[in-house]
Amino acid sequence: MPKKVKTEKHIEDRVLENLIELQKVHTNLAEKFDKLSKEISNLLSLFELAARNFSKHPALKASEGDKEFLDKIDKLLEQNKTIAKGLTLMEDHIRKKVYSQPAPIETHAEQPEHAQEITEGRSTDQEGLITEEYSPSMKSNNRPLPRF
Repeated sequence: MPKKVKTEKHIEDRVLENLIELQKVHTNLAEKFDKLSKEISNLLSLFELAARNFSKHPALKASEGDKEFLDKIDKLLEQNKTIAKGLTLMEDHIRKKVYSQPAPIETHAEQPEHAQEITEGRSTDQEGLITEEYSPSMKSNNRPLPRF
């Protein structure tokens, strides 16, 4: 029986130690929150001071050099748009050229000569030549331009 009393006393001591440590942590946390609130107040006052100074002295007025710089950037943007349109038109032209011209392929004499007979996805014209319709292998519009 003395062991049971001893373990209960040991548990009570451990609980008290844990409560004391928990109170220390809470005290430390409260101090840190106080410090944080003071720093936030200082930051807020700094923003208020900056807002007052900004209202008294409006933003630095754009100098003539800044205006020239902005005009140059606007011109570059317009040139970029023009170049992009030109590249798009060239890409469309190249795609039409590459994918829309069927190349005639000669067939064997065994095939019947019917006008526009369709055989396995190919159409046969009157001379017996098989013509294939070309289409892009990928249906995506994000393909790069071919290099020449």
